[in-house]
Amino acid sequence: MITDDITDFAAAIPPMRAIAGLDLGTVTIGVAVSDGMRQVATPLETIKRKKFGLDAQLLLSICSERDIVGLVLGLPLNMDGSEGPRCQSTRAFARNLEKLTDLPISFWDERLSTVAAERALLEADTSRKRRAEVIDHVAASYILQGALDRLSHLQANTP
Repeated sequence: MITDDITDFAAAIPPMRAIAGLDLGTVTIGVAVSDGMRQVATPLETIKRKKFGLDAQLLLSICSERDIVGLVLGLPLNMDGSEGPRCQSTRAFARNLEKLTDLPISFWDERLSTVAAERALLEADTSRKRRAEVIDHVAASYILQGALDRLSHLQANTP
C-alpha cells in the first residue's frame, strides 16, 4: 500500500512498532529507523545503490531484522512544491518496492533535509570526509523525524 497522506499511513501501521525513513539518491540510499515508541529517528546506514533488486533485497532484510512495519520515503519536491523528475523516480521506486512487500509506504516532503543534515554535521565539527560518508542517512533521519512528529501529533489528536 502506497499513500501520499500520512493520516492513511498512520491507520495502516500497527502501534508501538518501528518504522524506517529513506533518503533516495541516485548513488546512495540513506536509511534511518525509529524506536518502537516512534519518538526518535536514528540514522542507520547508507546503502550504495546497485540494481533495484539488490537494493530492495537489502532494504527489506533491514526491515525484517529490525521489525520495521512501515516505510517513509523522502519526496524531493521542488522549492515551489511542484514535482520534477526526482519525485517521479522516487514514486517509481515505491511502486516497484510495493510489488515485493506488504509494508505500508508513504512519502514525506524532504525539502531542505540534506541542508539541515549538513548544517548539523558542520556544527558537530564533522570532517568533510566523514560528512560525505554519513550525510545521506543523517538526512534520512531528518525525513523520518518529520514524519514521526506528524504521526505523534495525529495520535495526540485522536479521541
